Amino acid sequence: MVLAAKIFELKEPIELALIAQKLKDFREEVPYEHEGKQLKLAMEILELKIETDLLAGIFSKDFVLSRYYKRGLVETPVTEETPFWIKRVKDRTFLVVLAPSKARGVKKLLTNYVANKLSEILFIKTGGIVETKITHETLKELHESNPRATKLIWFDEVDIPNVGKLALAGSALADTQLYRDYLEHGKIWYAVFEVQKRGLVVGITRDCVVTMFSRAEQKEFLDYVLNEVIPLIL
Repeated sequence: MVLAAKIFELKEPIELALIAQKLKDFREEVPYEHEGKQLKLAMEILELKIETDLLAGIFSKDFVLSRYYKRGLVETPVTEETPFWIKRVKDRTFLVVLAPSKARGVKKLLTNYVANKLSEILFIKTGGIVETKITHETLKELHESNPRATKLIWFDEVDIPNVGKLALAGSALADTQLYRDYLEHGKIWYAVFEVQKRGLVVGITRDCVVTMFSRAEQKEFLDYVLNEVIPLIL
């Protein structure tokens, strides 16, 4: 299964112990009638664990899934559980939200939803948790430090009329004339490369969506995000 996560940042200073205290008892419910029965759809924080500079938890949300069956809609209540981690790095605090195993657009929607809801719980407003960025220059340097490890590069902000994005795939991309030409016309938005010391293939976007294409455990993926991707933001 492909693992993916998105990295956010808490803009206001807040201690991990206080974050844990505010999240510990959070629970919201809304009534829902299903097949003649009265149910409650819940949203809550589960399994909070705090270490020295890391808080882990699971954001749980019930919702109704509608499917088309025999010319009619069938509604089924389901629960989506999204692991998240909040980590202090120097004087900054980052939120990592693991995306569910769904289509990419749904992943982005749900990770953003979790970030906004946690912001409301912690700061009584949205905007207390914001998206993070990795610069084009950082992705360029990451690629050019070991071009043979790069599998794919997407460019955006392309100034060629009627061209939205450009892509290059193949080995030694930094040695090609096309790569140099594309750099003159756009910025690196997304790069897929092999982390050779870990034997993993990952993709990183400028808005800090990290995708693991190699078979890996969640713990290994988190270790890579916390220790190798977050430093690219700093």
